[in-house]
Amino acid sequence: MRARTLLTAINGTTLAGLILARATGATIRRGRDGVFIAEGYARKIPKNTCFTVGSVIITRRSAEWLLADERTALFSHESRHVSQYALLGPLFWPLYYAFCGYSYAMTGSYGCRNALEKHAGLHAGGYRTDAPLRPWATRFKAR
Repeated sequence: MRARTLLTAINGTTLAGLILARATGATIRRGRDGVFIAEGYARKIPKNTCFTVGSVIITRRSAEWLLADERTALFSHESRHVSQYALLGPLFWPLYYAFCGYSYAMTGSYGCRNALEKHAGLHAGGYRTDAPLRPWATRFKAR
């Protein structure tokens, strides 16, 4: 946990998350496992209940809501994104959106075939796990 917190601090992604949180009026609190939780995010984009930038989980709800026992899977999902930021740094953003584009082109779902979301746990993040391939994409399916 300390290594990824340090890496996201060094690669600047946590700073970007803190700036975004502060600029949008979210309240920043310390979470667990070396993350910050920015609660009360009120912008319309993205539509997700929460998302991660560096070691900052940004949520529309409260930190208590996110840290509740019944949302352990969601917190774990977002925490895996923190690890991805530690590994990829700012490359996370273009890769994430490229994977979103690929997933949407193949299935009509931004998350279903997104490698970063799959690694973080589709179901835990609230993504569909069963979106079928679009008819034209079945030609590329491994036989």
